[in-house]
Amino acid sequence: MSTRVDFYILEGNGNREITACRLSEKAYKQGYKIYIHADSQQHVRRLDELLWTFRDGSFVPHEILSGAPESDNPVPILIGCDTEPAQGYSMLLNLASEIPAFYHRFERIADIVNQEESIKTAGRKRFAAYRDQGCDLHHHTI
Repeated sequence: MSTRVDFYILEGNGNREITACRLSEKAYKQGYKIYIHADSQQHVRRLDELLWTFRDGSFVPHEILSGAPESDNPVPILIGCDTEPAQGYSMLLNLASEIPAFYHRFERIADIVNQEESIKTAGRKRFAAYRDQGCDLHHHTI
């Protein structure tokens, strides 16, 4: 069975991070354990803050991947950039410009692209790489 990759194409310069928060909340409510992969520690901290504030009344339980041993009962959403999470996460939400080397272990991948030229170009490269690896590709314009 191949990994399912859903590309979410935002019209205009839609906010990728807010969209990631919404997708994370939805996936969490559907029972997924999600790993959000960011480009840098600064990006990780921004996502951490947004998951608390993106919508009034939202509660999206999450932690930053710290490099310390993870608990036996992982949080529903983990955010990181340099380290592969422990087993138990079934969905990868990739906000990094590159595909993480460990992507193949996830059942599902969500990849968010807006119309900013550098984001589109990197997204096209990721799309081609996923296609070349035989992933089950889907796209959604939002």
